[in-house]
Amino acid sequence: MNDSEEKKNSGLNPAQQAVLDQLGASRDERPIFAEDLGYHIRGALETAIEPYLSAIPSNEDFFLSKHELGQIHGCQTKYLAEREQEFEWAVNIARGSIVHKAVELAMNWRKEIEASVLIDEALARYEQDSGSLGYWLQGCSEIDRAELRSESLDAFAKYLECWPPLRSAWHPVSESRMRAELCDRRFILSGRVDLTLGTAEGFRAGKVIVDLKTGSFSPLHVEDLRFYALIETLRIGVPPRLLATYYLDSAQFSPEEVTEDLLMATVARVIDAVEKYVSLIYEKQEPKNISGPQCRWCVLASTCATGQSYLEEGI
Repeated sequence: MNDSEEKKNSGLNPAQQAVLDQLGASRDERPIFAEDLGYHIRGALETAIEPYLSAIPSNEDFFLSKHELGQIHGCQTKYLAEREQEFEWAVNIARGSIVHKAVELAMNWRKEIEASVLIDEALARYEQDSGSLGYWLQGCSEIDRAELRSESLDAFAKYLECWPPLRSAWHPVSESRMRAELCDRRFILSGRVDLTLGTAEGFRAGKVIVDLKTGSFSPLHVEDLRFYALIETLRIGVPPRLLATYYLDSAQFSPEEVTEDLLMATVARVIDAVEKYVSLIYEKQEPKNISGPQCRWCVLASTCATGQSYLEEGI
């Protein structure tokens, strides 16, 4: 996003103006990173991870997503239990996909933007898709579909209310897939970003990575964006300039500038996750129970003493 010329836009409400003020930066305000930063980060990761890959069968690749990373560092008992279960779509899971598709459509919509029209279009697109979400939508109950439409419409309407129209000059991209392959493509970091704005110029950072969330702040949201920043650095050799979680319910940002220290801390977190993964899956180490908000929707909540104690305390 561009500088002060972009910050004063007539017709924007205060929340929309706040988005520009928060995300915009002049060229001089954008940091320049070392030319060899991406090379050194890749080397540090590969050197530390390579020994652990010997424990993984040679015909298997290790994919690490933000969800997997968060689960490994959380309650390991819950993580192992969920690995045994087949993934199932539900309203609260599908909502994000529908809203993000509506945001993507809004970027290129040539007619007047109406929230309900774009949500219905997003639902229709997924219903026609041959993927797992499309299959679920085709078979879900009318109650689930109505609830999904209602919740998606609420979130998307808040987005339209709080965000300015995204100009093409800002290079907006929705639902951007990213991937970094290391160790002869045996170790793969992957993710899909809700929204990116801007681009790098040489080694001058320019991209902003945004996660759109309903609900309230969670420390895991910060870690998710740092993981995306690491993948971006490995992909193109230049980190993003800024990471920002935007909470639609409260119209508030949780921003963080990207630094070399932040990236190295994320490298350490990824290496630690690989070590824990190998210990749990291949060395059969005893998993650790860790209580927290995740206990509310854990599949083991009814039988786990640690989780029951947490829930009974009403934390």
